[in-house]
Amino acid sequence: MINIAIDGPSGAGKSSIAKKVSERLGFLYIDTGAMFRSLAYKALTLGIDIPNEHSRLREMLSQTHLTIERIDGSQHMILDGCDITDKIRTPEVSKAASDIAVIDFIRTWLLNLERSLAKQNNCIMDGRDIGTHVLPDAKVKIFLTASAEVRAERRLKELKEKGIETTFSEVLAEMKYRDKQDSERKIAPLKKADDAHLADTSDKNFEESVELILDIIKTEIK
Repeated sequence: MINIAIDGPSGAGKSSIAKKVSERLGFLYIDTGAMFRSLAYKALTLGIDIPNEHSRLREMLSQTHLTIERIDGSQHMILDGCDITDKIRTPEVSKAASDIAVIDFIRTWLLNLERSLAKQNNCIMDGRDIGTHVLPDAKVKIFLTASAEVRAERRLKELKEKGIETTFSEVLAEMKYRDKQDSERKIAPLKKADDAHLADTSDKNFEESVELILDIIKTEIK
């Protein structure tokens, strides 16, 4: 199977770009960030204090069924039989996802699911540690990034389109918090793999970014 790993910080456009590239190549798209967000959403719904109630988190996992379904050409997150795709992109869930991502047993639970999917499909998987930890033998590795300000502007536009009211300063602060949390965590921190291509899209629009990633992939897999 051909596995493509796309890593990068929050708001770099990994999900939307990887989704479009996967459609162009006919590959399965696996959004690992959405997996963490899904677990964070459930924890918040249950009122779990994520940093301090690990026993409750373990109990939650024992009663959790998470799947990915392709519906009308798009990836949907199905948590315990319910489609929560439109509920996991709020700033509150973003922060909780960063908190939950530093917990070792959470990462192990999701790691097994991610690798199982990759073994069975030609796929594009995006996240924070795909090329360095989840799929270290991926055929193509890309580190996708952009400046914090550009990423915050993009995320703010995305949230407003979904009817979620917030401000640029709030989104930027959340973005910087996630950058620090993801880069400094002890377990599989966010970093560029030594053999990954660096793709900075600060000065590119969406279509230009998609073409950049496609060019890298096509060059690597001939």
